[in-house]
Amino acid sequence: MPSHDESHVERVKKLAEFIAVKEGADLEIVMRSAELHDISRFHNPEGSTKNHAIESAKIARDVLAKEGCDEEFIECVVHCIESHSFSSGIHPKTLEAKVLSDADKLDAIGAIGIARAFMFSGEWGRGIEETLRHFDEKLLKLYNMLHTKTAREIGKERHEFLKMFYHQIKKELGKMS
Repeated sequence: MPSHDESHVERVKKLAEFIAVKEGADLEIVMRSAELHDISRFHNPEGSTKNHAIESAKIARDVLAKEGCDEEFIECVVHCIESHSFSSGIHPKTLEAKVLSDADKLDAIGAIGIARAFMFSGEWGRGIEETLRHFDEKLLKLYNMLHTKTAREIGKERHEFLKMFYHQIKKELGKMS
């Protein structure tokens, strides 16, 4: 899925690294979490009815165990991955988990986020109206869900751009005055 491809993972890694350094998070945990946060999407490119964050955490646990990582490190990474997703229902408890969650959310807003939203909709055969529902149900809520000061600083401009785009497209569709 191009909306959740290697480019997405690389952007999340860059954002996560920047936020982790600024916020004082454990960089090793954050970077491994960012690398593996969407791994289930690569194992099942057609999508899954299961929660991708939970599935990715299971795969990451196996990968890290095979690499010989210690159990404490594995559990930290697993928690980051399980709690990064908007829809996982798991609240990030550690700074590292908050950093990964923020980095992933930042990639879903702003110009990149808009492009990804329409790519995702195209991948699933959804139209403009359905995509705009996704803005209402998720994307426009993400800024208020950011955990770290650094992410909020980065996200402010992205969120404003997202809102501006949303209002403009609604206006063009005759949905707003």
